[in-house]
Formats: sequence, C-alpha cells, structure tokens
Amino acid sequence: MSDDPKPALRRLFRERRQQFVGRLCVKDRRAAERALATLIAPALAGFHAIASYAAVGDEIDPAAIEATIGPHAFPRITGKQMKFHVCEWSQMARGPLGIPQPPATAPQITPDLLLVPLLAVTLAGVRLGQGGGYYDRALAALPGVRTIGLAWDVQIADALPVEAWDQPIDFVATPTRLVDCRRQR
Repeated sequence: MSDDPKPALRRLFRERRQQFVGRLCVKDRRAAERALATLIAPALAGFHAIASYAAVGDEIDPAAIEATIGPHAFPRITGKQMKFHVCEWSQMARGPLGIPQPPATAPQITPDLLLVPLLAVTLAGVRLGQGGGYYDRALAALPGVRTIGLAWDVQIADALPVEAWDQPIDFVATPTRLVDCRRQR
C-alpha cells in the first residue's frame, strides 16, 4: 500500500471540478471563461511567445484568452517530453494521451509565457497535475518562463504535497482572481 497522497487528491479535485462545472449551464461557463480572459489580460502584456493548452472535459478552457493573444503554441508530447508548436486549432490532431496536439511539422518555439492546466493548486504555486510529469519536465527545461495556472476557484487547495521534481507556477488565475504565487513563497 502506497503512502503517496497524490492519487487520492487527484480523485478529490477531479470530483470537485466535475461537480462544479456540472452545475454550470453553457452560458455561465462561457461567461466565467470570458471573465478569466479579462482578468488575466494585464498579465499577458509584453510576452511574445505564448503557449496555451487544449482543455479537455471540465478543465477551464483558455479559448477566450487565446482569442486575445493571436498566434500561439500548444504542447506536443513525444515520448516523455513536451515541446511547444505554433498552430491553428484546425491543424490539431489527437495525441498519445487523447489530447489534441499540433503536428510535428508545426513550427516549434520556446515560450516566454505558458498557460498551465492543473487539477489543484495552492496560492504559493504548488501545482497538482494529472501525474505524468510532462509539465514539470517541460518547466524544468524552460528556466525563466512565466507560468500562469488556470483553474476554477474550487481547485484552490490550502496545501498540497511537494516532491523534489515539482515545478511551482508563478501565478494562478481563476474567473474571480489573479494571484502572484511568487509573493506567497
């Protein structure tokens, strides 16, 4: 039996997120995602190589943010690595984890700003992801990249376990707030 609390925390926060989003009608969900885009806009200023992600299921969708930033990149998984490629949604295809991703032929960039999905996060920027370690490995290879975790408010945790390889995020943004996590560390 494992003493690792992360699997149970992943189940808990998936359930919280699913229940919260399940109570939203489509109109209210889109309004919340537009509110997130408005709130986060000042934090996007001055960045030129932005990478986002393809939301799956009840993840908060960054599409309203993407509409304001022009061309941007999406993650592409190859083996255990994640790189970022600029492409349009129409070019995306199902990747190895079932998540839409760019083709290998799309131009690769090194992002200076990365929008990050998550299951849970603390206000100090401790992020709980899906468990594959893709974002932690990518962030470790991108020193100096600004990171903004996108979440529903129900995904904010008081505390989360931290492993040596976990990479903190700089900001967390929800439809109701933008928190500079660096100030909490």
